[in-house]
Amino acid sequence: MRGCCFPGILDRSRSRRGTLRFIKSPCYDSSNSKHSVNRSRESPRGPLVVCFGEMMINLVPTVPRVSLADATAFKRIPAGATANVAVGISRLGCSTAFIGKVGNDEFGYMLSDILKQNGVDNSGLLFDANARTALAFYALKRDGQAEFMFYRNPSADMLLRPDEIGVSLIKKATIFHYGSVSLIQEPSRSAHLAAMSVAKVSGCILSYAPNMALPLWPSKGAARKGIMSIWNYADIIKVSVDEIRFLSEGDDPYDDNVIMKKLHPYNLKLLLVTEGARGCRYYTKMFLIAAQEFKGWAAGFEVEAIDPTGAGDSFMGGLLSIVAAHNQIYKDEKRLREALDFANACGAFTVTGRGAIPSLPTKDAVLRIMFSYFNS
Repeated sequence: MRGCCFPGILDRSRSRRGTLRFIKSPCYDSSNSKHSVNRSRESPRGPLVVCFGEMMINLVPTVPRVSLADATAFKRIPAGATANVAVGISRLGCSTAFIGKVGNDEFGYMLSDILKQNGVDNSGLLFDANARTALAFYALKRDGQAEFMFYRNPSADMLLRPDEIGVSLIKKATIFHYGSVSLIQEPSRSAHLAAMSVAKVSGCILSYAPNMALPLWPSKGAARKGIMSIWNYADIIKVSVDEIRFLSEGDDPYDDNVIMKKLHPYNLKLLLVTEGARGCRYYTKMFLIAAQEFKGWAAGFEVEAIDPTGAGDSFMGGLLSIVAAHNQIYKDEKRLREALDFANACGAFTVTGRGAIPSLPTKDAVLRIMFSYFNS
């Protein structure tokens, strides 16, 4: 077995309230279970996951539950869906790298340092002297609705060119993870497609977590078309209930027939549907074993939620930290369910804090949630 970031095997019954027995995996190193800084200079920690996309600054009100118009002061928080995933994987003790572009400005340097401090290889992060680092004002209003205002006209991440992508990094990767924001316009769209091509030829597992981000697209139709334009190339896809409803043009996101007919291409190994606190659904197809397939649901964890920002990214980081070492996990339902329990616990931990990157868990934090919940 290859180097493993998954801490062990969770031996439990199907019941959420069943008994949990933790068996230490031979590849689990307890000395590496806590978050530390400057890991990028250390030796590789297992299979590499490369994340491609945008990194930006979120400006959020210092007082929670107010609209942007009512906020009197803001705090800067590092953000960006795929960057969140990269940091999340690294905090869990695994090897990650990030490819993208920021401005040659103070915010860009800050984000580069954030990656480095969290142990993410930032050698694929470029600086553009002709555009600023992307900014987004974000607030979670009193009614729980998220409010965004983006400043990208254009921002540096939109200007990444195909000839600038970190090809050598991608060729070293076991998993290549990406979103959909970089597909909105050129030249970042061409860079995205070129990076996917390198990853595919190099034998990477392609992992896709689209992000609707509708205010950034010219129209809803353009967003739907752009997100679906690369759908059939992925091996793993994660979507939310709202994203299914949008991509299927209003169909029932809880209907398995909608999922399998509209969103599960023949070559997809694993489709995940996250449902917030309820947990997630999973759908597989395994044509190598008599066309066998299975589907199911992994329950979430009850926590006191403060901010949902980054929960899906944290979930994805938790899952990919395991898939990197167990790349045939979609063929083993028991092990897949264990991995999804771990991923759900990652997401649960993140919603207990404000901001994605500041609230991403260490491995020990995830295990504490799981031990507490399974043994209660």
